[in-house]
Amino acid sequence: MEESMITFAQLGLSDAMLKALEKKGYGYPTTIQQLAIPAFLEWKDVIAKAPTGTGKTFAFGIPMIEHIDAAAEEVQGLILAPTRELALQIGDELRGLLTYYQGIRVAVLYGGAGIGGQIKQLERKPQIVVATPGRLMDHYNRKTVRLDKIKTVVLDEADRMLDIRFFKDVTRIIEKVKNRKNLGLFSATISQEVMTVSWMYQRDEVEITVEPKQEDRPDIDQYSLTVTPLEKAETTLRLIRTQGFERVMIFCNTKHMCQRLCDDFQRAGLDCQCIHGDIRQSLREKTMQRYRDGKLAVLIATDVASRGIDVDDVDCVINYDVPEENEYYVHRIGRTGRAKRKGAAYSVIGNFPEKAKLDEIAKFSGYQIKAMVLGADGTLTEEAVKAPTPPKRRFR
Repeated sequence: MEESMITFAQLGLSDAMLKALEKKGYGYPTTIQQLAIPAFLEWKDVIAKAPTGTGKTFAFGIPMIEHIDAAAEEVQGLILAPTRELALQIGDELRGLLTYYQGIRVAVLYGGAGIGGQIKQLERKPQIVVATPGRLMDHYNRKTVRLDKIKTVVLDEADRMLDIRFFKDVTRIIEKVKNRKNLGLFSATISQEVMTVSWMYQRDEVEITVEPKQEDRPDIDQYSLTVTPLEKAETTLRLIRTQGFERVMIFCNTKHMCQRLCDDFQRAGLDCQCIHGDIRQSLREKTMQRYRDGKLAVLIATDVASRGIDVDDVDCVINYDVPEENEYYVHRIGRTGRAKRKGAAYSVIGNFPEKAKLDEIAKFSGYQIKAMVLGADGTLTEEAVKAPTPPKRRFR
């Protein structure tokens, strides 16, 4: 699809929404927003597949807000997310869109945090709730939240959420929303579980597919650096220090490696922090906020955070460990190259299995990943391709 000159104003949005978008610097909707917003405004069910970083939150958040009756004090819009980080990010995005509205409130509910503060949020009568499925069910069972007046339900990152133990919770929640008018399923991939939920609960749905090859595909240069296992940390540190990156994300496959690498880099004087499942929630939120505010140069994370960080100006993503799943690679590098900016992604390879896995990822995704060599002075040169050794002639 060619880039369109359709503006947000042409989508029939309210003056309050247009002013909020103008304040944020958005004049033109992305492809997913152009296609999803009108469908949602007409109360249609939507199933949308679009790459990370294409503006899915606004695609469902804008029409949800436009439908809210500010005078009513019951929950009217529900957004389910797979992780607390993503739930918090969606909440922040929605509050930014509500700058010029009066009386519309948002509550964010997630596990790993005290329930008392969330009950206080609910006592303020929010019209929109963003939640992880497990914590929403906790509140429902405590009778601190009601679902009977909800008109719109959205599953964000539906593939991830339905794949990680939430299928029963999600379907139970949808079934408890008796007066639902439309259901939105948004995902980077359409898994069998997503298709099952669509078949069970959607009617005459609008299907939207935004392929990565379209204009919304992030502009990311992708490279690999092959070193010995003992050189991985030093090479990664040299890469960060010599390339002038101001905001970097590093991904590791395990909590142990994430913490170990962070400790090593801090001892080397690098301004970095890490987030993983063993770090208490309050510290994770504080670290995330520092990173979003540009006060933290390097964030090291496990894949639990890869879908919950929505920062438009990440200079570089580094795969310290090559991800174990092809989809993880796509989501990791999707943290950079956003909002029409140029991005860079490096994968540091320490052994042959990692190289084989990266080759498989490149084939799966259709990406071109250039093999590079990082010099001692920080210069990057393309790795010379070794000519195959000719077979030795055998003489009888």
